[in-house]
Amino acid sequence: MGTNGSTMLEPLRQGLPPLDPAAVSNAASCALPARYEAVREARKFTRRTMDQWELGDRFDDVCLVVSELVTNALRHALPVGTQRGCEQAPPPVRLHLMRWTERLVCAVRDPSHDSPVARDSDDFSAESGRGLFLVDSFSDSWGWQPLAGALSGKVVWALFRLQAEAAGGPGAGGPGVGGVTSAE
Repeated sequence: MGTNGSTMLEPLRQGLPPLDPAAVSNAASCALPARYEAVREARKFTRRTMDQWELGDRFDDVCLVVSELVTNALRHALPVGTQRGCEQAPPPVRLHLMRWTERLVCAVRDPSHDSPVARDSDDFSAESGRGLFLVDSFSDSWGWQPLAGALSGKVVWALFRLQAEAAGGPGAGGPGVGGVTSAE
């Protein structure tokens, strides 16, 4: 993942049975450039990863949440003056997918220290401003954590509980167990 996994996973320990970062059965990570087409790239990456992990039945909910988290990172978390559409080294946003036996976590890392803010809106026809409401509605829990150390910014994460049959299916012990996949 390129980071100390325990830093990213610290908030996931609150109110849930302990998660050991070393017990991740599958993990994948994807760097995303500062352009809005990166949302489509994040969805494609999520589809490929979930198909490999045989979790395609959860794709719709997970894909919606990934789209919202990546869109928020690109829209609200990039520093002023970041040129969208330009390749930067390193890319400012990164998507992490981590799977345990009964949980899937989607985490988006961005360079901002500002907390994500859900907007209150009574205008249900508005085309924006409902992203975190959707994340809250489609995931089992979500939150964010500031990063410390060599990486600055924050990680916004969403947790999905997996059904026992899906989590223990043929893909749970297949290739990549304990491995980390990274797409640059």
